[in-house]
Amino acid sequence: MPIIHQTGAQEQRQTDNRAGLSTLLVERLSFSYRDGFQALKEVSLQIAPGEKVALVGPNGAGKSTLMLHLNGLLQGNGVIEIAGLPVVKENLPVIRGKVGMVFQNPDDQLFSPTVFEDVAFGPLHMGLPEAEIRQQVTQALSQVGMGGFEDRLSHHLSLGQKKRVAIATVLSMNPEILALDEPSAGLDPRARWSLINLLRELPLTMLVSSHDMLMVRELFPRIIIMDEGRVAADGETAVLLADAALLETHGLERP
Repeated sequence: MPIIHQTGAQEQRQTDNRAGLSTLLVERLSFSYRDGFQALKEVSLQIAPGEKVALVGPNGAGKSTLMLHLNGLLQGNGVIEIAGLPVVKENLPVIRGKVGMVFQNPDDQLFSPTVFEDVAFGPLHMGLPEAEIRQQVTQALSQVGMGGFEDRLSHHLSLGQKKRVAIATVLSMNPEILALDEPSAGLDPRARWSLINLLRELPLTMLVSSHDMLMVRELFPRIIIMDEGRVAADGETAVLLADAALLETHGLERP
């Protein structure tokens, strides 16, 4: 499977990594499930602080498996570092505060009676004092445009509102990187554009897995294409989206 090289950008990322400037570093990561299926095959990538990167590819490409490695929910063979800290068992309590993992279905993430309790869950279990927890909950909800919803019942919110609250649950822990799985899935056009604008404005490093190629084009300067467990291409969004043959080869639609 050919790999597309964006030489200047990749050389800069390699320089940043040598200088210790990567927020996310993955080197030669491989992983097989118990049934023997190899979902990841020597995946390597790095993301610099502040980069917003889209992870795209067909179903079964290994995108979700890769995402689940970032905070140690799955553990394969290879190297993963978050802001220079290795993702290994003894570091997982700290790592899980640094990686803001947001799942596709917000109901998998929202389980407390009220919005406040959902967003406070992480800081509470970090052992923060009450005043600091309240401050971080208020700030996180403000960042996602959900201030004033603290006492609302989470299961009474719209899907778009739930997705915003799910993002707030990880923002309240001041993560180093946001990792989102299909954030625009199921949203109506208004909620979708509202989410795109929210993600654009958040000043955080992001790795976002998505089939929404319009969102990818609008929001992400860089794309990583995965297929059959490997990185098939990594480069500037405008360049890769202009390559019709590349997109067709990897089961992607041109937006």
